Amino acid sequence: MCQMGLKAKRRKQHYHSYKGNVGKIAPNILDRDFAASRPNQKWTTDVTQVNIHDQKLYLSPILDMFNGEIISYTISSSPDLKMVMSMLSKAFRKVKDTKGMILHSDQGWHYQHLRYQQALKDHGVVQSMSRKGNCLDNSMMENFFGLMKTELLYLHDWSSVEEFEKELISYIHYYNYDRIKLRLKGKSPVQYRTLYQ
Repeated sequence: MCQMGLKAKRRKQHYHSYKGNVGKIAPNILDRDFAASRPNQKWTTDVTQVNIHDQKLYLSPILDMFNGEIISYTISSSPDLKMVMSMLSKAFRKVKDTKGMILHSDQGWHYQHLRYQQALKDHGVVQSMSRKGNCLDNSMMENFFGLMKTELLYLHDWSSVEEFEKELISYIHYYNYDRIKLRLKGKSPVQYRTLYQ
């Protein structure tokens, strides 16, 4: 291959956060029932990795299944527990009444951590987890990641992580306030929630 100047195409790396016991932390209460009749009834979360040249960036958002709104998020250069706990703290500062709400995730190690579990209990939130290796169990979050990467990440040759991060913050604002959805009767997530309230 070297003599002929050939190079193998590299597959895109995907972030895998699973570590631990299968199905030991929380059951799959959501069970792919993504319909929510009111805001803050069902939330979902996950972490996605973005590669810019030789640097990695991690996005950890919470999405409301009622309208697809991003409730809170953190962006970090390291997929550590601080990233997820900070996201959770922001969400609980923004939304006070969380008792009985479901928060769904995959079986990533962050969501198996005792601090994360305790934070949910302290706010009356019911923890739900996907089955291991089944991305369809969290398809609403996967759909958001797919949109963000198609509409932002893959459109440009980013010069730096900092440049992408700045545009990512703008994109999430646009997604919440301006990007309309047919399922929301042609409204943006925030417009649809405001109509409901």
